[in-house]
Order: sequence, then structure tokens, then C-alpha cells
Amino acid sequence: MRLRVLAVGQKMPAWIDQGVDEYARRLPKGVTVEWLNIAPAKRGSESTERYQQIEAESIRAKLTAEDRLVTLHVQGREITTEAIAERLAQWQMAASRVCIVIGGPDGLHPSLLEAAQEQWSFGRITLPHPLVRVILSEQLYRAWSIQAGHPYHRGN
Repeated sequence: MRLRVLAVGQKMPAWIDQGVDEYARRLPKGVTVEWLNIAPAKRGSESTERYQQIEAESIRAKLTAEDRLVTLHVQGREITTEAIAERLAQWQMAASRVCIVIGGPDGLHPSLLEAAQEQWSFGRITLPHPLVRVILSEQLYRAWSIQAGHPYHRGN
């Protein structure tokens, strides 16, 4: 299975890259998560919506018609680790191409959210977008561990 993560932002702090790499390293060879950085819009005197629009255009340029689009958004459906594991299994069985999108500091443009087949939320708190990369990476690994019966996940 191959997932793509499109994340707005560049030049992450070393600890972010180390966290993402650590969980990616733990995944078996048959599970690949490709991380693509999307350049944030240059900030100036434009509106927040304009920055979101510019970033959405860059994200759309990386998508294909076959991609199943999942956005991470604070107002999305709160998702559990077990539900992520179920979704991974479904996508694997259907051989779906999946792109998960992490927005930048201003979030995602409404048109991108509307185009998504799924909107996930890791809770109603606002998280710094670099930290979301590590959380997503860990959750993908944990979801795989549930599917594989690996003892990493000790949930109820």
C-alpha cells in the first residue's frame, strides 16, 4: 500500500523530520508513505483566503483524478485510530490511491475541503501544522500495527 501526504510547509525543524522518519522506518516494506512538501504562499498584504487559494492550487497540481482525497481539518470528523486502521484496510483492498492533505498555518481553502472525500480531525484543539505531521505518521504506524496484530497498539 502506498499513501501520499501533501503537507503545506518547508524546512521543518529537525525533530519534526526525525519523528516522521522514525514511524516511516517502522512500517514494513509493503507500506509506503510518500511525503511531499507544498510551498506555503508568500505572506504579504493579501487575505488569508487568498493564501489558502494559492496553496490549494499547488496541492491540486499534485493530485490526479484517481486520488482519494482526505483532508485534515479541525472541523472534520473526529477519527479514532481504529477507524484509521479500518480505512487503511479498505483502501488496500480497493487498491485506492490516497492523498492525505495537511494545511498550512492558515488552514485549507474551502474548495479543497469540499472536494475531499473525507475530512478527518484529530480533535477540536488547534495543532501546529508541523506537529500534525508527526501525529499523522504515528497514527498511520499505529493503524498498521492494529491490522498486523502487532503489540504496539494496546488500545481497549
